[in-house]
Amino acid sequence: MSAVVLALVAGAVIGVALGALGGGGSVLTVPALIYLLGFTPVAATTASLIIVTVTSATALSAHARDGHVRWRTGLLFAAAGIGPAMLGGALAGRLPTTVLTVAFALVAAAAAVRMLRRRSAAEGTTRVRPGRAAAAGAGLGAVTGVLGVGGGFLAVPALVGVLGLRMRAAVGTSLLVITVNSLAALAMRAGTADGVEWTVIGPFAGTAILGAWDGKRLSAKFSGHTLQRVFALVLLTVAGFMLVDAVV
Repeated sequence: MSAVVLALVAGAVIGVALGALGGGGSVLTVPALIYLLGFTPVAATTASLIIVTVTSATALSAHARDGHVRWRTGLLFAAAGIGPAMLGGALAGRLPTTVLTVAFALVAAAAAVRMLRRRSAAEGTTRVRPGRAAAAGAGLGAVTGVLGVGGGFLAVPALVGVLGLRMRAAVGTSLLVITVNSLAALAMRAGTADGVEWTVIGPFAGTAILGAWDGKRLSAKFSGHTLQRVFALVLLTVAGFMLVDAVV
């Protein structure tokens, strides 16, 4: 099967996951680029940032039209993550392949566990604490910069639990935060873009965007809890495979 066809299929699957779950689906982008398309870990995290930026910006415009983006809150939260995202983006190219792969596997496993344990959060009742908000924003920026993931599985709970946003506003605002952080990380990765195959990334991103619309429709037919558990188990499997592959 050609690389372009694999990119189309992988992008569609990840797009459906993003649309159905509202966050966390992009964490599969890096493993897909490494194990299906033969990217190195550094090139995969850079390519993932490109895909995440494009898909997040596209989804952001739709959420903004529906009035679900808190621009001021999102920009303040993102501001705390810009520096760490840029530092993380610069650091990623200097990390050994094994370290990068193990770090990604651990974050993916943590995301899966969080999805399995997630319960409905109280909405709009948390008092904003500037220190906690800044720490959460900085942590998200660092993860985005180093590992090339959007971090929706981290951003949405932080915006609900730390900043007290309602869930719909948190999902829309998280897309703003992810887009800003991804752009900041990409700005520091100019030297790693040489290993990115644009003829593969274009189709991947395109089908991810289209798949997200199907994912939205899928979420209306099945229980969100069921979809989340299935995805979390798949993510745990992928994380375990990456960890074994890195250390053996």
